[in-house]
Amino acid sequence: MNPSVAVVILNWNGRSWLEKFLPGVLKSSYDNLQVVVGDNGSTDDSVEFLAINFPTVKILKNEANYGFAGGYNKILERVEADYFILLNSDVEVTPNWIQPIIDLMKSDEKIAAAQPKIKFQQEKSQFEYAGAAGGYLDVYGYPFCRGRLFNIYETDNGQYNDAKEIFWASGASFFIKSKCWLEAGGLDADLFAHMEEIDLCWRLKNLNYKVVYCPDSEVFHVGGGTLQTENPFKTYLNFRNNLIIMQKNLPFGDAIFRISIRMCIDFIAWWHFLLSGKPKFTMAVSKGHWHFLKSLLKTAAKRSAYQKPYLKHAGVYKNSIVWAFFIKKVKWFSQLT
Repeated sequence: MNPSVAVVILNWNGRSWLEKFLPGVLKSSYDNLQVVVGDNGSTDDSVEFLAINFPTVKILKNEANYGFAGGYNKILERVEADYFILLNSDVEVTPNWIQPIIDLMKSDEKIAAAQPKIKFQQEKSQFEYAGAAGGYLDVYGYPFCRGRLFNIYETDNGQYNDAKEIFWASGASFFIKSKCWLEAGGLDADLFAHMEEIDLCWRLKNLNYKVVYCPDSEVFHVGGGTLQTENPFKTYLNFRNNLIIMQKNLPFGDAIFRISIRMCIDFIAWWHFLLSGKPKFTMAVSKGHWHFLKSLLKTAAKRSAYQKPYLKHAGVYKNSIVWAFFIKKVKWFSQLT
């Protein structure tokens, strides 16, 4: 018998996404599956809609919106399964999207987390921003994806059809063994949203686990279903959270070195937003840095006793992705050297 799997969709005012994509999730061809919708304090009629139209779906409620990280932590405390799948409400799945990843994760006790191939729901031949063919970090902790560098999205021509160890798996469709979730302590609720899955994967790696990409499973993500890409608050979260997770997970000397350089690189982005006539985004970068500095002591208390040397992790690009993309004009993952 297959291990038990719980697909858990965190919902916040997402009735339209549930109406569109939940039927496909319920048709998943996996024989030991429960589907859970965790409602994160919605103010629309999502819960009533689910109760009437999807009576087989288990509904768990949070009393407020705790963000992606805190919301999932509170919901998953009440879910029992061998594997959790954290699935965004704006993801269209294929019938056999679960079994290949479970088989891959079962094959190696050290595999803690995984993701499928993630493509763009509106253009299904194209890799999508939030995950593509697996997440990587560069030498200064900047995240990018196999199949997506900044705003350049590759067409899927089978070039990434190999199962591969990566640095981070996308929170849009995030598979994790429940025992590893518990061992690592779940997501960091202080991050609220964005990069919390990178932080979790990094903590898992420091515990000597692996994170993998499985090309035999495929899903399609709309993207920006809850928080739009062109949103200063999202920019703030990305800049703040990236620095926080570096402080949490890098060895001490590495953290000082790489964070210092990273903040200088961020300053270039600050000037770019200012000269582009986007003062709200400029302020978002400043606010992100300020709140990172204010939280230094709090973040220091979260550091585990052991951090593996950064460059020894699978999924680390040992050069600057910013330099490669903007200066060397590298546009495809396969061109990185």
